Amino acid sequence: MLKPCFADLHVHTVLSPCGEVEMIPPLIIRQAHKVGLDIIAITDHNSAENVATVMDAAEGSGITVIPGMEVQTQEEVHIICLFDTLQQVHHWQEIVYAHLPDQKNPDDVFGPQFVVDATGAFIRYNERLLLTSTSLTVEQVVEEVKREGGICIAAHVDRPSYSLLSVLGFIPPGLDLAAVEISPRITPEEAYRQFPQLADYPVVVSGDAHRLNEIIARTIFVIEKPSIAELRLALGNRRGRKSKVLV
Repeated sequence: MLKPCFADLHVHTVLSPCGEVEMIPPLIIRQAHKVGLDIIAITDHNSAENVATVMDAAEGSGITVIPGMEVQTQEEVHIICLFDTLQQVHHWQEIVYAHLPDQKNPDDVFGPQFVVDATGAFIRYNERLLLTSTSLTVEQVVEEVKREGGICIAAHVDRPSYSLLSVLGFIPPGLDLAAVEISPRITPEEAYRQFPQLADYPVVVSGDAHRLNEIIARTIFVIEKPSIAELRLALGNRRGRKSKVLV
């Protein structure tokens, strides 16, 4: 049976050096429940090392946590990568790590990168430089994620930096994006008017949350269950599945 699910598909944790210290698993789940979300995706910068603990924290809450990552491509474009399973996202992480520079994170510059447990307790620092570009191109990221069984969403395309349109100025022909993401400050109608390149792509609105109060419930998916296949159907408006952005 189809049912409406509110989703925020772009949420960071304390693993992202730009994330606030409040972005720990139990507080993320509590805030997601408070704003009425059914689905969240954990999408830290170039890493998925806190996904499992957020999933653990969500047990019994009624909130589904989708394993994900926000990858920075060779061109400095941010792409949201979403998967069904931890196995998939961890394999994707191996690929991403192999394409990151072998450098240590300067936590005095970017901030520390915390790996935590389901309660938010400190486990260790991730000392790898995550807030940087991989050597993977936009096309390579999209193709590799598809090969792993995931989907890609171009992140915050209305922003003046780290977005597909601000960096490239266009969407490469044939790029298999499931959707494009806009920030809450713009409506889909405004986005389509301002960026005609988006005409052939469905739009989602996500919080890109680095703070708890940035987690939002603005995108609804009418789906059978929270899964990558169902999200893809909804974004394509196929087989009765739908997606809608609340203005």
